[in-house]
Amino acid sequence: MPLKSRRFPRLSRRLLRGTAVDAARGVALFVGLFTLLNLLGDLARPGYDANLWWIDLRRLPAAMALPLTWAAAIVMLGFASWPAMRPVRRWGTIGTLAVLLTIATGNAAVFVRLLGRGVIDAGFPLPFSLLVMAGLGVMLTGVIIANRSADEAAACGAPHDPALDSPHGPPRHRWLRRAVVLAVAAACAVAFPLMQMLCFGHTDYRRPADAAVVFGARAYANGAPSQALADRVRTACDLYHAGLTRRLVFSGGPGDGDIHETEAMRRYAVRLGVPDNAIVCDPAGINTRATVDNTVPLLHDLHLRRVIAVSHFYHLPRIKLAYQQAGLDVYTVPAREAYPLTQLPYNMGREVVALWWYYAGPLLG
Repeated sequence: MPLKSRRFPRLSRRLLRGTAVDAARGVALFVGLFTLLNLLGDLARPGYDANLWWIDLRRLPAAMALPLTWAAAIVMLGFASWPAMRPVRRWGTIGTLAVLLTIATGNAAVFVRLLGRGVIDAGFPLPFSLLVMAGLGVMLTGVIIANRSADEAAACGAPHDPALDSPHGPPRHRWLRRAVVLAVAAACAVAFPLMQMLCFGHTDYRRPADAAVVFGARAYANGAPSQALADRVRTACDLYHAGLTRRLVFSGGPGDGDIHETEAMRRYAVRLGVPDNAIVCDPAGINTRATVDNTVPLLHDLHLRRVIAVSHFYHLPRIKLAYQQAGLDVYTVPAREAYPLTQLPYNMGREVVALWWYYAGPLLG
C-alpha cells in the first residue's frame, strides 16, 4: 500500500479527534467565561452572580461552593486555552469536571422528583441540568482525547503543539482550529438563552403567593387586549380563582389608542370575575426593566413578599433575572396560550439579545 494511503486513515482520525477537542474547548470557553464573569461581577455588585442559571450549588456549604465555582472557571478557561496538560493539572481538571457533573446529575434528579410529585409542571419536560451534564461530559471527553494525543506524541518522540490538541497538526490549520473553538462558544451563547426559555420558561412554578405581577402586552385602539395580553391576564385570573394569590399587579405602557394597557388588563380581569379591589395597576411599566423597578418598591410598601411573575414562556428568564438583580426572588408561571403566537420565532430571537443585554446591564451602568 502506498505511504499516502496508509497515512490517510491516521490523519483522518487525528482530524476527527482534533475537531472533537475543539468543540469541547468551545463549550469550556463559553461556560468558563460566564462563570468567571459572574464571580467578578458579584465582587463589584453583590447579588450579580447568576451561576445558579447553569448549576445549583446551594446544597453545598458556602466554604465549598465558592472555591468550587472558582475552580470551575479556572479549569474550563485553562482547557479552552491550553488543552495539553501536565499530569497534575490534567487530573485536577478531570476531578473538578467530574464533581460538577455529579452535582449537575443531582440537579436533574431534583427536577425529575419535583415533577413527579406535582410540585412543578413542565410544558417542556427536559431539565436544563441535563444539558449541563451533556456539556460537562463533552468537556471531560475533550480533556481525555487532547491529552491522549499529547501522550501518544511523547511516546513516539514527535513534537506536539499544545494549541492544536493533536500531534503533527499543520501550523496552517491553527487559525481554523481556533475559529472552530470561537464558533462553538458563540453557538453556546445563542443556545443558552434559547434553552432557558424552553426549559425554565415552560416550567410552571405556581404556589401560594401574596401577589402575581402580570407583564403587559399590546392593547388595541378599541381597548381590547391582544391575544398575548389576554393570555397573561387570563392565567393570572386562574391563579386568583384557585386561591394561590390575593392580589394582581398589572404593569404596562400606553395602548394603541386612549385605553392604557393596564386599563385593558383591569377591565378584562373584572370580566373574568376578579374584584376591582384585588387589582393594582402600574401604568409606568413601559418595558421589563421599568416594571421590575416600579413593582419592587410597590410590593414592599404593600408588604407583599411572596410573588409570582406571569408572562409568556420566552419572556420569563429575563423577568426572573431582572428581579434577581433587584434583590427579589420570584416564582414564574408561563401564560397559558389560547393558540400559538404568530410572532413566536421573532419574539424568541429578540429575547436572546435582550436577555444578554439585561444580564450585562448592571455592569454597564
